[in-house]
Amino acid sequence: MNVGDTLPPLQIPITRTLIVAGALASRDYQDVHHDAELARAKGSPDIFMNILTTNGLVGRYVTDHLGPRAVLRKVAIRLGAPNYPGDTMTLTGTVTARAGDTVEIRITGANGIGHHVTGTVTAQVPRDEEAAR
Repeated sequence: MNVGDTLPPLQIPITRTLIVAGALASRDYQDVHHDAELARAKGSPDIFMNILTTNGLVGRYVTDHLGPRAVLRKVAIRLGAPNYPGDTMTLTGTVTARAGDTVEIRITGANGIGHHVTGTVTAQVPRDEEAAR
């Protein structure tokens, strides 16, 4: 991987099941992540994805591309537009830096209303893993 290389886009359908399961798996019991009526009472049009689920999806996106032996060293993300059920988030990435076996990838996850997530992932990729690609 070289600076300027792009990762293929990954489209993730945003379902109620994904939102609720991600919140439960990360032990985030905030009602806005599982109860549509209470989310609406708090001003949201529906339940929405939590940051820990988004973080996991970003990690999956990078490791799916870099291979099973890649090690995420740093994930720095910021949320923007919420991920609501019925939408699709498309993750894209561009290599912005490389030093030896470490790469930095700029990540964007866009949905129908804007950028849901932006940030960077720093990963270490064993040389033999990269050679196999």
